Amino acid sequence: MPEDRLTLPPVRLHSDAELARDALATPLLTRAVRLARWAGPQTRVGAGGELVEEQLPEAAEVLGLGGPDDEDGPAYASEAWRIAMDTGLVEVHDPQDDDAGHGTVSAGENLSAITSGGPQDVLAIWLDALEAVHADAVAPLLDDLSEAIGEDGEIDLDALDWDPEAESEFLDGVLGNLYLLTISEGGAGEEPVPLPALAASMIVPDDMGEPTDDVLEQVSEAMMRLDDQFQLLEPVGLIEYRPVDEALMAEVTDEEPPPPMDEEDVSRYGLVKLTPLGLYGIRARMLEAGLDAPAVGDLADKGADTLLDRLPHYPEVAARAETEQWLARRAPLDAARDLLTAARGEDEGAPLRRLHCQQALALVGPQAEPAVRAVLDDAELGGLARVWLAERGATDVPAPPESMIFWLAIDTIAAQLEADGDLEELQGLVEGLVGQHSGFFDAAWRVDHPATADVLEAMGRLHRDKRTAKEARKAAFKARSRTGG
Repeated sequence: MPEDRLTLPPVRLHSDAELARDALATPLLTRAVRLARWAGPQTRVGAGGELVEEQLPEAAEVLGLGGPDDEDGPAYASEAWRIAMDTGLVEVHDPQDDDAGHGTVSAGENLSAITSGGPQDVLAIWLDALEAVHADAVAPLLDDLSEAIGEDGEIDLDALDWDPEAESEFLDGVLGNLYLLTISEGGAGEEPVPLPALAASMIVPDDMGEPTDDVLEQVSEAMMRLDDQFQLLEPVGLIEYRPVDEALMAEVTDEEPPPPMDEEDVSRYGLVKLTPLGLYGIRARMLEAGLDAPAVGDLADKGADTLLDRLPHYPEVAARAETEQWLARRAPLDAARDLLTAARGEDEGAPLRRLHCQQALALVGPQAEPAVRAVLDDAELGGLARVWLAERGATDVPAPPESMIFWLAIDTIAAQLEADGDLEELQGLVEGLVGQHSGFFDAAWRVDHPATADVLEAMGRLHRDKRTAKEARKAAFKARSRTGG
């Protein structure tokens, strides 16, 4: 496996403009902006920059949360104010020389960027908001904090039994798994993920059969913690979340694990889904942590050699999208020439480069024809060129020499083996090639291709006819003897 193989599939992100609009529409940032515009010299804050208690009812009213029946209005206002501070939408000044020691505030530098800045400016502010909410999500629960307060009024950190690093790593691990499920082909994609499955992905060992009661209890505890955290993360626009049904959890006692999950009632246990903005945010955090988290379009300004080296590690849909973006920046004929040049080589990855070159050329269109015809006599590219021309209905294509036919067959199978494709499709390819050419193995073992012996051995494993499989293994032995490998 190549050393630079990607650990994460590339994500397809919305445009910066679309993501910035999403960010501005999130409930938490919307409230923070409203409070920042409301704040002025008359606004009083405490020593930590928080709104003083007398200001909270007015702040809640500004947010449309100040009704007599809205008991949570002041709490939402306090939360939005903290986000306004953390994102630079407001600036807190030192306390004045008065008995109360109140500070004052003014508009922060970032407030103007909300309306006059570009999409990247808005997204940078949103990422600061996400960071602040993430910190809140991994903070100790209020009940735990109250129990850890000593007689002197100070919080006893030892009694708190809280490991901030472990809490953050767990939440990041859960969000990372959700990210992978969302972007991987065959993963959750547009479908929300059940909270129990997400919690279990972090706790239940991969090799465990039936989870023990202890493991199930850990999963249940993790679900409850994640339920609280996800309800904090939803207002910042990271996720769409349907919380755990409180009535359901009331049925679960401390002495027994949760009841078996009925497929029809899965939503009662919580459902979560990353938003397009959430994909952007999680990827940004991964990049900040030094992880390789590619996005479709990353290769658009790279050379054809880099494109063909990286595409084999992309899922099919993402590979096509990446190729389309790469081609969009180049003249078709120049792109075709660059791709064909980059496809040459005898190294292990060369067959896959040629496969992706052929797929890319199919997207270029008829303007690639001069570049393709120029390599008809090339030992490595001549077969690929003939296939491309034939697929476009060309009738004046010279017949390939027999050596080129068999070289292309070996190269094609080598590429498919490296791509780790569908087994049945690969078996069909192998059996089809053998069936088209009588005496296939008598000629194939003589092919001057670095992968000849390996391909023939694989054909011996894949072909379902025992006699033919034996012929393939004999041919592989001859190929190794010929090259001394």
